[in-house]
Amino acid sequence: MGITDFNDDLKIPPDPDGAILYIRYLEKKLKDLDIEKKKLEPELSKLEYEVHNLKKEIERFGELPLIKANIVDILDDKNERVIVNCHPNTRYVVNVSNNLQNCKLSPGLSVALNQRNYTVMEILSSEIDPFIKGMEVIDTPINVSYDDIGGLDTQIQEVREVIELPLKRPELFEKIGIDPPKGVLFYGYPGTGKTLLAKAVAHDTHATFIKVVGTELVHKFIGEGAQFVREIFKLAREKAPTILFIDELDAIGSIRMEDATSGDREVNRTLMQILSELDGFDQRGNIKFIGATNRADILDPALLRPGRFDRLIEFPLPDEKARESIFKIHMRGLHINDKINLKTLLELTKDANGSHIKGICTEAGMYAIRRNSEIISNEDFLMAVDKIMRLKKEDFSSSELYS
Repeated sequence: MGITDFNDDLKIPPDPDGAILYIRYLEKKLKDLDIEKKKLEPELSKLEYEVHNLKKEIERFGELPLIKANIVDILDDKNERVIVNCHPNTRYVVNVSNNLQNCKLSPGLSVALNQRNYTVMEILSSEIDPFIKGMEVIDTPINVSYDDIGGLDTQIQEVREVIELPLKRPELFEKIGIDPPKGVLFYGYPGTGKTLLAKAVAHDTHATFIKVVGTELVHKFIGEGAQFVREIFKLAREKAPTILFIDELDAIGSIRMEDATSGDREVNRTLMQILSELDGFDQRGNIKFIGATNRADILDPALLRPGRFDRLIEFPLPDEKARESIFKIHMRGLHINDKINLKTLLELTKDANGSHIKGICTEAGMYAIRRNSEIISNEDFLMAVDKIMRLKKEDFSSSELYS
């Protein structure tokens, strides 16, 4: 190839000066392209990383979900085979993945199983069920004290003896050589201060207050209720000192029948788990169990035997002296005039409980607001009493049901 052909391919002008300028132009352009390439390399790396993550995400979407189970027993020293309990209450003998055979496995441990062959693939953390965490758990301090409770002097004295003293001064029982009551049952009419007194005990002992409603432990699937009971008591141990308060105990603690349905049998399983947990409690420990019910007459005798609920405390409807004390407590923060006839209010609120009296004070304040007044008058209280007591008579939870 001659010089002329070479110049034709590069389109270089025939004169030497023009060729040099064109070469410099190409060198500059090459340099600019190199700079642009370096600028695009980080973006390319970022896009490649995103593609890699998306591919891994697609692979994860294609995998079958793992099954949660609990180890029941270890079959050999090498941790190669275990017995697991899966929902709903089914047991399998399964293999353990090679990656976990050097790990410490023990009964009760939560694990994840492969859905195809039920091989144990990983160990799950022993977290408390979110359903249990969602219950009313109040760490101290609780803003309820004995001064906020009226008309329950006898009940307060009994509770302080059997709940507060073992938590605050356990050495007294050790010196005497007796075991304090393990559990206390509050029974009586609705709205008479059962929950309020339990919170006051937790406040005075600086304990965590865990409130569970009995109906929350009734579940559809076999074994769920018993599992929740185990986790509730486990949570109580972790947050000790603890007051564990189960309201509406009759929902799961009623007398067991021979001709029970499948649903009744599941409730009975939950009850038996509660009985088992109560038997496992240390009487001198820092966890105290309080149950509450409006229907003590239908509770299973196994709950009420000594060693479980050793002390039964009745919460009757307040008498006139108790109602006066409750009125004074709820009137402490109210702006009222000096013409309030408390004696008349007491006469008009026969058979009213503490919740009714609190409702009367609140409703009286609403009447004062309705007439644009900053002070509650005696007339406001009279109208509130008329409204609350009329609603009480129409309520199916009135005292006639308990006569």
